Amino acid sequence: MNKRILEMRNAAVVLTIFPLLLMIGCSAMDTDIAASPAPRAAPIPSASTGAIASPSASAAPQTTAQRSIQAELSDTVVIPGDRIGPVTRTTTRQALEQLFGAANLSDEDVGMGEGETEPGTVVNRDAANAFTVIWTDETRTAVAGAMNFGSAWRTPEGIGIGTSFAELQQKLGAFQLYGFEWDYGGSVVLENTRLSKYYGTLILRVAPTEASMERSPNDYDAVIGDELFPSTSPHFRALDINVEEMAVYLEK
Repeated sequence: MNKRILEMRNAAVVLTIFPLLLMIGCSAMDTDIAASPAPRAAPIPSASTGAIASPSASAAPQTTAQRSIQAELSDTVVIPGDRIGPVTRTTTRQALEQLFGAANLSDEDVGMGEGETEPGTVVNRDAANAFTVIWTDETRTAVAGAMNFGSAWRTPEGIGIGTSFAELQQKLGAFQLYGFEWDYGGSVVLENTRLSKYYGTLILRVAPTEASMERSPNDYDAVIGDELFPSTSPHFRALDINVEEMAVYLEK
């Protein structure tokens, strides 16, 4: 683990190491299912170009290898500390290209806050299954974690971008979170919750909608600031709050 990531991970507020970065909202992918007498083979991205090949009506049945690739690409389960779909801590940049196709990847320096950056690779930009890999170093041969998830990604418990505050309470039990309107506003504290096993490997940040802030300005003002608030506060119930940001660590 490089020095910068280690410093951030050992910071006093461990759940706030991924500030708001890049684009948070990702458009949902529309799925149209047309009735047909028999299912057609799903398109497979080319490992070299990322291009999608549209099978013809007479396309041959998928091979076992093709079905395996398709299953990996459709896996949008995030297990903090373990994997992001088919991506694990030992996945390399080359392996990422084989999985998702070169055309669907973009290497970038990702801002980590306070002017610091880490090497990253954006996967499937602007898609519901988008995410950004954060590498341990410039060699891009080991995964430290990921952020900027699209709406398709979910933990095994069903938590992801867009999860409501009420649903979060059902899954976590009572929890604490930091007040809004500062660098780490809306960060959820997983320690001593039903998902405390993810403490230090899963970062969740919530935010209210603009409409609810305008509708209930006094309630919003009551939960602003660099301090912890209980999720049971009636001020939160008056606001429409959803998970706005999710990030995970894979590196031990």
